[in-house]
Amino acid sequence: MNSLIDRRLNGRNKSAVNRERFLRRYKDQIRKAVHGMIRDRSIQDMDQGGEINLPARDISEPTFRHGTGGDREMVHPGNREFAKGDTFDRPQGGQGEGGSEPGEGESVDQFTFSLSRAEFLNLFFEDLELPHMARTQLGEVSQKKWQRAGYTTSGSPSMLSISRTLKSSLARRVALSVKARADLEDAEERLAKAREAGAPADEIQVLEQEVEDCRERLARVPFLDDLDLRYRNRVSVSIPMARAVMFCLMDVSGSMDEGKKDLAKRFFSLLYLFLSRKYEHVDLVFIRHTDNAEEVDEQTFFYDPKSGGTIVLSALELMREILEKRYPPGSWNVYAAQASDGDSFGADAGKSARFLAEHLLPATRYFAYIEVPDSQEARKSSLWAEYEQKLEPHFVMRRICERSEIFPVFHDLFKKETA
Repeated sequence: MNSLIDRRLNGRNKSAVNRERFLRRYKDQIRKAVHGMIRDRSIQDMDQGGEINLPARDISEPTFRHGTGGDREMVHPGNREFAKGDTFDRPQGGQGEGGSEPGEGESVDQFTFSLSRAEFLNLFFEDLELPHMARTQLGEVSQKKWQRAGYTTSGSPSMLSISRTLKSSLARRVALSVKARADLEDAEERLAKAREAGAPADEIQVLEQEVEDCRERLARVPFLDDLDLRYRNRVSVSIPMARAVMFCLMDVSGSMDEGKKDLAKRFFSLLYLFLSRKYEHVDLVFIRHTDNAEEVDEQTFFYDPKSGGTIVLSALELMREILEKRYPPGSWNVYAAQASDGDSFGADAGKSARFLAEHLLPATRYFAYIEVPDSQEARKSSLWAEYEQKLEPHFVMRRICERSEIFPVFHDLFKKETA
């Protein structure tokens, strides 16, 4: 009995082909729905799939239907009141009037569609790209990846190549049966001539036995032998790994309240999620500072309270030390994001801007400074004014005051560069 095994990447009762067609056809509507989900979703749930609602009018298909008016002479099945030829008044009321009062019953204006995690992230980051991707470095550290390497005569049953096995089987059977087929044809030809010539019964019986022996020799050639089995072979190879390091620098002085820290955390999380899709390996380094800087873990970085003044230069100097010891720019793609309210004392702003321009910007792929003032009407800080004089193509500055501003700012920073 023949059996069919469905090895397509489809779940049960699903069609990947129809799903891809739907995503391709209604891409604009789905992208708008995804951007709407972003506003109401927390950073922790940002990389999850979910259900989106599409207006039914946006996915409607053209159809043929009967127009209003006209003469119709028909009697529907199951009718017990009217016969052909009867006339009755047209129902009064507007078109499409239902049997329920306005506001009652279920609405069918929305079409719900579930997006997987991969589909959501592809739409989420579709129009974003890392600046200056041509300068991406491949690190000295390599990772193992499996790649195809022809076929082998032994392996796991799941790796069996049916087509290659059948080809090998056919070649073997042809090679082993050449002599037997030639002998069979010769014996059948001699038997036919003997019968035509009216040869004795003993001679015909010998020839028939010879034909039968040749057929048995052909039958003994197996259809499939262990020598025919061919398995897809995969070998592990080392390839250079594109890796990045992301520095998160944040002012945790008394002027940075919990609301400002939450805005900074959301921006850092978006940046990390984006980098992790572009690089095979991403390291995170958290540096917090008041009047002195220290490298901490993520929990301490966001939630451990600390008081003191603000000296930004200490965080930049610590970042340079870590770069020299652990992340040389020749082997790592360095990205950095700095969050502060800009409240810097004395000459610290000018020193920080000069240090950043001379020592850190040449070593980084991208450096983003996010300032979180009390309001958009607040005057720009001294640190902003000093940083503004050091602007370079891979150094950007933005101000964020509300959660709703985070994704638009992030989208603006990493939008695809047009030719």
